[in-house]
Amino acid sequence: MLTNPKHGASLLTQCIATKDLKFARILHSHFIKTSLIFNSFISNRLVELYSKCNFIESARKVFDDLPEKNRHSWNTIVSGYCKNGLFHHADQLLDKMPEPDIVSYNSVVSGLAHHGFYTKSIFFVKTMQNMYNESGLFSDEYTIVSAVSSCAVLGAVNLLHQLHSVAVVLGLKSDVVLCNALIDAYGKCGHPDLSYSVLTQMPERDVVSWTSMVSAYARASRMEDACLIFKQMPVRNSVSWTALITGFSQNGRGIEALCLFDQMQKNGVPPSAFTYVAVLGACADLALTEKGKQLHGRIIRSNTRRVSLMNSFVYNALIDMYCKCGNMRSAKLVFERMPENNDVSWNSIINGFAHNGHNEESLEMFERMIIAEVNPNEVTFSGVLSACCHTGLVEEGMKILNLMTKHGLKPKPEHYAIMIDLLGRKNRLNDAVELIERTPGVSDHVGIWGALLGACRVHGNSELARKAAEMLFLLEPCNAARYVMLSNIYAAGEKWDDYHQVRRIMGEKGLRKDAGLSWIEVKNIRHEFVAKDVSHSCREHIYEVIHGLVDQMSEVGYSSCVEIGLEDDE
Repeated sequence: MLTNPKHGASLLTQCIATKDLKFARILHSHFIKTSLIFNSFISNRLVELYSKCNFIESARKVFDDLPEKNRHSWNTIVSGYCKNGLFHHADQLLDKMPEPDIVSYNSVVSGLAHHGFYTKSIFFVKTMQNMYNESGLFSDEYTIVSAVSSCAVLGAVNLLHQLHSVAVVLGLKSDVVLCNALIDAYGKCGHPDLSYSVLTQMPERDVVSWTSMVSAYARASRMEDACLIFKQMPVRNSVSWTALITGFSQNGRGIEALCLFDQMQKNGVPPSAFTYVAVLGACADLALTEKGKQLHGRIIRSNTRRVSLMNSFVYNALIDMYCKCGNMRSAKLVFERMPENNDVSWNSIINGFAHNGHNEESLEMFERMIIAEVNPNEVTFSGVLSACCHTGLVEEGMKILNLMTKHGLKPKPEHYAIMIDLLGRKNRLNDAVELIERTPGVSDHVGIWGALLGACRVHGNSELARKAAEMLFLLEPCNAARYVMLSNIYAAGEKWDDYHQVRRIMGEKGLRKDAGLSWIEVKNIRHEFVAKDVSHSCREHIYEVIHGLVDQMSEVGYSSCVEIGLEDDE
């Protein structure tokens, strides 16, 4: 028979750690029979356990049945309501609580931030400060950390300055956790130099401090500064390496991200799931299929060592990588093997099929998504509309556009731009113009008029092209590609005066179209080709193959489109 409260509390602590609700209920019944339930220490542990297991009603019943409630009892149930997002009940308890303390209010502040109510969290901190003159209640390091984290999400740098000042006034500037939060927040708000000032003023810096500093500079696209901080770190862990690799990957410097990953492996630092997500992102941007496959194999092999890295983030990164590399077979295999597909994975596979020309498969996956009762979002509909566009399904495209409202989504200009492209491909230019005129809020969108101009080029409608181009010149006056496209349309229609006028305007504005760039991976080596570039070491063999292909194409009736070459005449 269990009669010692300490032994009972010890067993409840184990249940809390493992969230063993079944055994906890057995203990609860035993405590009732032995009257240990009236012990406040035992009851408080039960309230904490039920709260963490999301059984807040059971927690409240234990609290209500407690004959004598101490301050810890009140704080435990308030914290339970806040962690479960039931702030109305938490407010009611705070009103009834004899003497709310800083712990009580910190539960509300952190709970609001945890559930995404960042503005309310900061407002509550201000309320606490206003109460200082009346009750002596103010803020501690936990209050400031929660508020600082909310500022980081909101990008509220001015309020962040105020909280920083409050921390200094309270003598908290040496608190490592708070300093780490400030470094991270300043970085997310786009002020890495302020993060660095916090770092230099810290009496003791841990790995988290240095890593947050690396992330701060990486987010601001100041990778040289991030590298310098990284080199100064006395100790680096997997998170540190991942922060710098992610910075390179997200700033379009994939090659450096891959080199750093190789260096990380040589140093014997085990990569985490987030490391692989960053490196797979670099492979996707560079279209390095073979490297991506090698990473995929490495991830699978790591799972055999009981270190599972295959979470939803890695699965989605693999799908995205294979889609961007054009390997839809592998992308679909990864998708089908996911334990549970979320909206990100559905969107990746639907858009991947659409962008790689597998339009029927894209539409089929969309139907499967609806059947699986996964709610589509704006990204989903962009992919499906693109599939309709590439297959010329005008009526189906209009139905899907209208379907967005049934899912509580308002079509954005990007969706209408795809519809304009679809109508333009079918030479229904008047319908495209009518759609633009009757849809509010799309007439000042670059994608709308860009799609219409492209359709005019295909079908040789120079008058409508002029209208579309004039709108584009207003919206993006320095985009040389628009001028080139309009001049090509005039050239195709042999309107040479208009052609030369457009070219003259380009010269006056100093506009020049960027050269086209393509690349290919051969035996893990990336080869880049720029338009009119003859610097490649294998150029003679390459041009020999190209001329042979052109001859074969001519034999089956291919003829080149002359006006396309006009865009490169300067």
